[in-house]
Amino acid sequence: MENQTAEWKEVWRDECLKTICAFANTDGGVLEIGKRDDGEVVGIDNPKKLMEDLPNKIRAGTGVVADLDLREAGGKQYIAIRVQAYTFPVSCRGKYYRRSGSTVQELSGLSLDEFVLSKLGRTWDGVPVPRVKLEDFERDAFRAFRRKAIGSNRLAAEDLEISDETLLRNLRFFDGDYLTNAAILVFHHDPELWIPGAYMKVGCFQNAADLLYHDEIRGPLLTMADKAEELVYQKYFKGIISYRGMQRIETFPVPRQAFREAVLNAVVHRDYGTGNPIQISIYPDKVLICNDGRLPENWTVDDLFTQHMSKPHNPLIAGAFFRSGQIEAWGRGIEKITSSCKEWGMPVPFYRVRSNEVMVGFNVNVENGDKFVENFVENFVEKSRDLGDTRAKILDLMRETPRISAKTVAERIGSTPRNVQYHIKSLKDAGLIERVGSAKGGHWVVRS
Repeated sequence: MENQTAEWKEVWRDECLKTICAFANTDGGVLEIGKRDDGEVVGIDNPKKLMEDLPNKIRAGTGVVADLDLREAGGKQYIAIRVQAYTFPVSCRGKYYRRSGSTVQELSGLSLDEFVLSKLGRTWDGVPVPRVKLEDFERDAFRAFRRKAIGSNRLAAEDLEISDETLLRNLRFFDGDYLTNAAILVFHHDPELWIPGAYMKVGCFQNAADLLYHDEIRGPLLTMADKAEELVYQKYFKGIISYRGMQRIETFPVPRQAFREAVLNAVVHRDYGTGNPIQISIYPDKVLICNDGRLPENWTVDDLFTQHMSKPHNPLIAGAFFRSGQIEAWGRGIEKITSSCKEWGMPVPFYRVRSNEVMVGFNVNVENGDKFVENFVENFVEKSRDLGDTRAKILDLMRETPRISAKTVAERIGSTPRNVQYHIKSLKDAGLIERVGSAKGGHWVVRS
């Protein structure tokens, strides 16, 4: 059976060089020529000539030195090409490929950047940024780090009686004399000067189409979870008041610990190279936290709910958050979220991973769900009904015909192209739709 390290081809074609390149860039593997997809040996013509020609062809096309073995089964000969995993990036005619399961994937853009960095033993958050000086930083985040680290007992007060520069060097936030992406994101008061999209959007939705209002959270990552928790629990969530004897109890739709842990996961593990902000979408019946990112290689969503090692996408950022006492270093984030939800009497969170997006969702508290929805609708649904109807129609058309044009949408709903473009922009800004591909050949993806 074909898998991460095995593939079969009936005949040799130069396309096989991509598979060899992918094996070299991943875990190594064996490509067998003269086998069908079901593994049955069909044999090859001119095996002697292939054994002579293929080593040079492989070396010329990829630079890989492979081991070739002529084998026989059922009276038919086939060739096994064994490829070792390489410690440096291997290209095939100027392009890079990796193995994912039984498929070969071409690397480009951010995925190629991260692949090259990983082969060099580097991560994106450790990339140096020229022309950034420590004098450009305000001191608030440094003071916050010291307070958090001391308060959590991760570092002693005397350990932090050092200069800000020494603190950054101890966190490995310098590369030689250059500050890194991690330093800018964690401590700079305006990281978007260098890293676009390094902020968070929070939106209140009546339904998939109607954005009622929204806020943006900006500044250093170190305090972003604090700001998100304060904003959401003061402005967006409506607490349900109950009493136990003389004690007043205020119940929110999502437990604070679970919400905060989910936000911290998004902040620490996010792919900051995409330019897209973290999005928190709050509906009457659910809360969604979305960020660009992906699971560690060969992981599935099920792996999140089993005991696992911590494999942060941004290890330098994760290290700073650990030392400040905001996260654990044992891969227990999902466990803590799940435990908080169970203690709260609500369903465990649900996860969705697709392409370069990770989403965690919470359903509102089961016991108080109906009442929360009732209060939510009573307070917020009065606004923007006509606006919401138009956007709902646009979303329905995009779901029905993903390749539909704005002009056709306008004709179908009886509006003007300019008005439709305005609504489409609003839906994109709210994170409800995404355009994949070019204006003419692409299509719409409706995210809710």
